[in-house]
Amino acid sequence: MSNINHKRFQTRLNRRGILALSCATAMAAGGMPALAQQGDTPAIEEIQVISSTRRPEALSTVNASISVLDDSELRLVSHTHIQESANRMPGVNLNRNNGQESLTSIRSPVLSGGGACGAFLLAEQGIPLRAAGFCNVNEMFDSHSENAERIEVIRGPATAFYGSNAVHGMINVVLPEPSTDREVSVEAGPRGTLRGNARLGFETGNTTHTVLLNGISEEGYRHSSGYDQQKLSWLFQHSTEGGVNLNGGVTATNLNQDTASYVIGENAYKDDDLRRSNPNPEAYRNNQSLRAWTRINYQLDSGWDVVLTPYLRSADLDFLQHFLPGSPTEKNQHESIGLQFASYRDLSPDTTLSAGLDLEYTEGSLLQSQDSPTVGSPFLEATIPEGRHYDYDVDATQIAPFAQLQHYWDNGWDVTVGLRYERMHYDYVNNMVDGRVREDGTECGFGGCRYNRPADRSDTFGNWAPKLGLRYQITDNHQAQFRLTRGYRAPQSTELYRLQNEQTVAELDSVEIDSAEVALEGYGDRWAYEATLYWMDKDNEIITDSDRININNMHTRHTGLELGGSYQLTDDLRLAAAYNYARHSYENDQLSEGININGNDVSSAPRQFGSTQLQWTPVESVLTELQWVAMGSYFTNPSNTAKYDGHNILNLRTRWQASEQLTLALNILNLTDRKYAERGDWTPFDGDRYFPGEPLRAFFSVNWKFN
Repeated sequence: MSNINHKRFQTRLNRRGILALSCATAMAAGGMPALAQQGDTPAIEEIQVISSTRRPEALSTVNASISVLDDSELRLVSHTHIQESANRMPGVNLNRNNGQESLTSIRSPVLSGGGACGAFLLAEQGIPLRAAGFCNVNEMFDSHSENAERIEVIRGPATAFYGSNAVHGMINVVLPEPSTDREVSVEAGPRGTLRGNARLGFETGNTTHTVLLNGISEEGYRHSSGYDQQKLSWLFQHSTEGGVNLNGGVTATNLNQDTASYVIGENAYKDDDLRRSNPNPEAYRNNQSLRAWTRINYQLDSGWDVVLTPYLRSADLDFLQHFLPGSPTEKNQHESIGLQFASYRDLSPDTTLSAGLDLEYTEGSLLQSQDSPTVGSPFLEATIPEGRHYDYDVDATQIAPFAQLQHYWDNGWDVTVGLRYERMHYDYVNNMVDGRVREDGTECGFGGCRYNRPADRSDTFGNWAPKLGLRYQITDNHQAQFRLTRGYRAPQSTELYRLQNEQTVAELDSVEIDSAEVALEGYGDRWAYEATLYWMDKDNEIITDSDRININNMHTRHTGLELGGSYQLTDDLRLAAAYNYARHSYENDQLSEGININGNDVSSAPRQFGSTQLQWTPVESVLTELQWVAMGSYFTNPSNTAKYDGHNILNLRTRWQASEQLTLALNILNLTDRKYAERGDWTPFDGDRYFPGEPLRAFFSVNWKFN
């Protein structure tokens, strides 16, 4: 194809691509990504999920917007970054920054900033990756998603079983059940990429064990952007003679990353030199995490089924804040001990009562320091001194009782009613001199230092979250659902105690969101679909204003349509797609760049995006997939004066099961070598800036199963 024709082709894709994707989705008949499998396809009623009620239940019986990627689809994608898998699902738009970094979007704009991570509950085995109040926007790299058995996503506020941070949605990485299966794989790719993966199962007595290993080393496409990452999980399953089932394990992760920052300038991601550059080659990120848990299942004589999950968590992050004047270093860590308790009882053949209690205690700390004087304007040099900026400890206690009642009628109707109350308490201790002064207590110029350290204090937040769900079984293959839910999050510890300028106390309330949605779902022997309309109103959103003061001063509205589905066109061809139309808008008067943004699109909020997968199985042992990923345009600033035009990417994946033990795979990403941005952004200081997407690249892997 000539350059001129290629440009015309890309222009047509930009203008018509999302619309065509919508038509493809409708033709596909809708949205159960879990059905995009190789080989035997489980019926929808056989797919089990745990993210709704913390115990396995059939996906077809759950009244929630849940999407599932199972083991077969995860093996086909074989992601090196979870974005490659998660964005196949309706409503999900993970942005990949550099290396293993990510920003999350589920029925929301792509949120960034210190408290943005509080809008999503990110979990493994149903246990949050980070403690409530101590989240990190990149925390998905703490999960062992590369060896997951499935990934479950709840879109919109989660159920009564989950609380703080489940505002816009939840991602739960589910690891495989322990077994004696054994396999190892090796993958090679461009720029020295080498990855190893292993699953080793064995038995000792009546206990089954599985060890999961994953390690990757990559030089990086951009200058000084390589990383090394290792993950280890040990899983066990044991049943006692008394009928108690134990299922637990340990996950440990380590990441050492050289971080590449935004490239700056209009359409900088299209420039061959700029897109490979790294304006901050000194930047780095080191992260370690550890979680240990045991899920204890037993039945009481009274008829209650009990699930008790004690857990331990540790997270340690050290990184250079290259995006701040003076490039200070931040070291934050926290250790938690927690308990998830849930109980279930059938009050009648048609009625089930669930009740439980979540408890968590966390000890956290944060240290921000700068090794050398700030270089810049006289104002910056005078107000941002070298030395320690913050050094504080925070203890947090989370207590959350909840209950849920489900009732079924013979006429096809059922109802789910739930209620959760959560109390979050912080005890903060400042280990430095209070106020906006230097480490030694001396004054800064221009009225005081930028960073302000509050005096020791305690803060408590309480939130109620009611849930109501109605469902009607229209026919054996179709059902309608209606849901009213409320989500919330307490302010994060950094929003409360990492203050600037004249703010000595952050008078913040919890963020709250009210959600209403209507859904249609259906499935047959060769097809499945889902269509969901949602409306969400979020109040008390926490922002940092132009004076760098943390305030509850943002009201936003989020409405959208999600379509997804699959259709078996022939015995050899299968089509699956997900299409999303959403409008995320500011709903209160506020000036940005002198413009009242009330009614504007929230920045980093594409109105349309999605993906389509066409799978071809010419013979039983070969599966090839052509994937089209479409990203619509979006504004990159609140005043809606700057925009990223969107992109269309093609990926090609092939798996060949050469024998019962040996599988070969080839994944070719960005098949047409499109120049695009993983993320577009804008600031008043830099203007347009981007994380450039990687060019055409191929990964070849060999997987060997053995006894």
